[in-house]
Amino acid sequence: MRVAVVGATGLVGSTMLQIIEQRNLPVTELIPVASERSVGNKVSFKGQEWTVVNAETAIGMQPDLALFSAGGTISKELAPKFAAAGCRVVDNSSAWRMDPTKKLVVPEVNGHVLTQDDMIIANPNCSTIQMVMALKPLHDKYKIKRVVVSTYQSVSGSGQKAVDEMDAQRAGGTEVNIYPYQIDRNVIPHIDVFQENGYTKEEMKMVLETNKIMGDNSIKVTATTVRVPVSGGHSESVNIEFVHDFEENDVRQLLSDFPGVVVIDNPDMNGYPMPLDAEGKDDVFVGRIRRDYSQPNTLNCWIVADNLRKGAATNAVQIAKLLHNNGWV
Repeated sequence: MRVAVVGATGLVGSTMLQIIEQRNLPVTELIPVASERSVGNKVSFKGQEWTVVNAETAIGMQPDLALFSAGGTISKELAPKFAAAGCRVVDNSSAWRMDPTKKLVVPEVNGHVLTQDDMIIANPNCSTIQMVMALKPLHDKYKIKRVVVSTYQSVSGSGQKAVDEMDAQRAGGTEVNIYPYQIDRNVIPHIDVFQENGYTKEEMKMVLETNKIMGDNSIKVTATTVRVPVSGGHSESVNIEFVHDFEENDVRQLLSDFPGVVVIDNPDMNGYPMPLDAEGKDDVFVGRIRRDYSQPNTLNCWIVADNLRKGAATNAVQIAKLLHNNGWV
């Protein structure tokens, strides 16, 4: 199987290469794709060096599958060209997520929606992925009415330059380029651009993507997304109102039984998920599970995941494996 990774030299792209290798996606030829300034450079994969090429060269090499992590503008331009050449595309940008003709997939949640006709498949937003992983088993049992989520998102969600800038500020630097304000020793309640309704684009992604992935527009979602001075791993405080009542221990069991979810919930021993626990792992971690006593049938929980792995690269590779297992690539 010939696999192109578009954006192979970036933070998510390089993570994709690691996970493809770790998860044994049967790649016979790797086609690393990047911008013209990176063409000719080498990337390491499975003990070999592979030469970075541009998109036009990559399409001519007739890949079977392309994993995109190069931004929405590039995805809009190039994904249809790869698809027209018979290559299936899994795209990590926001370009195709809300396109009604494209599937938005978290394999454990809605992998069943994929068909052989799907040539461009959207990978959801990182913060949405980890949340719906916890919501799915609870929705199936109790039916969710409303979700209130506040996120604590790491700077790696903005790329390597953001991590470098935070580290430089931590070392005493004052340069501010990536965010409107210094991020070190600060918290910025602003991710992506503000919309006319007063919410940011990131917040509206969580609303709209959750409904699409869960296949249920009756679930009401409201979000506040916040950037915090953490290098890797996103955290979320989530309040969930159900139609039906629940027992806390049953909630813990449902989450523990769901593939890809790990429950860390032992307050007596200070047991709860943190970004340091999640970094470098593919699971979604859930803790601080407790009833909200301010209104009926409502639960509070805390959800943590590595945004570069399950929040991006791992989920994309899982989609690729699903396509392969179905015999479509």
